[in-house]
Formats: sequence, structure tokens, C-alpha cells
Amino acid sequence: MNAGGPLLEVSDLCVRYGKVEALRGVHLKVGHGRIAAVIGPNGAGKTTLLSAIAGLLPCAGGEIALDGVPITGAAVEENVARGMALVPETRELFARMTVLDNLRLGAFSLRRAGRRRLGELLDEVFAIFPRLGERRQQEAGTLSGGERQMLALGRALMSRPRLLLLDEPSLGLAPLVVREILRVVVELRRRGVAILLVEQNARAALEIADDACVLETGEVTLSGPAAALAGDPRVIESYLGLGRRARLGGDEGPAGGAG
Repeated sequence: MNAGGPLLEVSDLCVRYGKVEALRGVHLKVGHGRIAAVIGPNGAGKTTLLSAIAGLLPCAGGEIALDGVPITGAAVEENVARGMALVPETRELFARMTVLDNLRLGAFSLRRAGRRRLGELLDEVFAIFPRLGERRQQEAGTLSGGERQMLALGRALMSRPRLLLLDEPSLGLAPLVVREILRVVVELRRRGVAILLVEQNARAALEIADDACVLETGEVTLSGPAAALAGDPRVIESYLGLGRRARLGGDEGPAGGAG
């Protein structure tokens, strides 16, 4: 137990695809029960970062520590057992299996916990996502996009993670569904789960995060409190779409920019 320290600490991380350096000297921390957001353009290395932390990709250099314990090079299964769970951008559901069976697979690291414990975990997930409870016997492949994202999140929660790695949870979803997913992310923080959130919707990510960094061409170019980054002119110009309004000093007409 790393008393007083961050839950996740990434130091000088480097990842290569052959001769191509995808990540260079990346440093970041995620505190206990906090949301840390990673924003940046397509191809910046955001998904690579999560994959390396989860154990899906080898690291060419640097160190990853979970609760003060080095885990660089550890297998995915070991990291799950330590309390880490990844929800990938592609969601990776078993389309021909039911919602219930997909969720049960998420508890594989707790397989010795017994049926009563499994039932408690399912009840917790269904309380967070009532729609999954309604569709528990439905095949995952027949769900809507929003429901599939809920199922991917719910399956990760079945392992009772201390650290949740979320890769583009809002991707391809309607605004109402995005708000619901992000509401759940905030609720998980309230329950003590630490979250590393990779999100191309920079505005939404910075609104709910405690800490944030900008990843560009494999390097962290800005980092700090999320509120500070949300007010940084470079972030506003590049990621929040407010550059022109900021230069004009506010509203651009009676409708606040609609003109």
C-alpha cells in the first residue's frame, strides 16, 4: 500500500512499434479516487498509453507502478487481479452471448468468491445500469451502441477495480447517452474508483476530471488540474473550439455565437 502516494504512477514511459516511437518520456499520475483525463488529437498515442498500462503492449522504457508496486511488463491477468480494469474503445463484447454471461465473464478474477458474491456484484451493476438488468437475457450483439458501452463498463466493474482505464467511452454515442455514461463515471469516482479517462471530447472530459494532460505525437505537452487546462488558451484554441470567441471577447451576437 502506497500511503499518501498516487494509485497509478507512470514515469518516463516509452513504447515502440518496430522502429516507430509511439510514446516518449510520458509521465502521469492518477490519485486514489480521482479522475485523470488524457486529451489530444487522433494518432497522439492515447490508446497506446492505456494498452501499455494495462499490459497489452510491451514498454521500451520507463516504469509503471500501481499503489507503489512496479508492474511494468506484468500480464493483463496479473493487473486485473491487482485491481485494474480496461474498457477498450472497441468494447470487445461477446456478441452471441447474453448480457448476463458477458457480465459473469468480467468476474473471472473473482471466480473463487462463490455464487452469492457473484449475485451481489450483478446487483450492483444492475443498480448502476438498470437497462442491463432489463436486457440480461438478450444477446450483446443486439444491443444499441449506448447499451453496449454500458455493458462494457458493467463487465469491467464486475472485477471490483480500484483503477478503471476508459478509452473513448463517448465514441459514436448520442449526446444524451454520453451524459449518462459520464454521470456514471462521476458516480464511480464518488465510490472511490480511480479513473484514467482517454477522451477525444475534451470539453466533456475536462468538465468531470480532477487532473488532466494533453498528449501530442507521443509526448505530454501540458498537464495539471483539469480546470486549469480548461482555461489554458492553447487548450481552448486546439481542443475546445472557443478560440475565435475568446479572441473576440465573448459572445458573437445576440445568440451568443449563433449570429
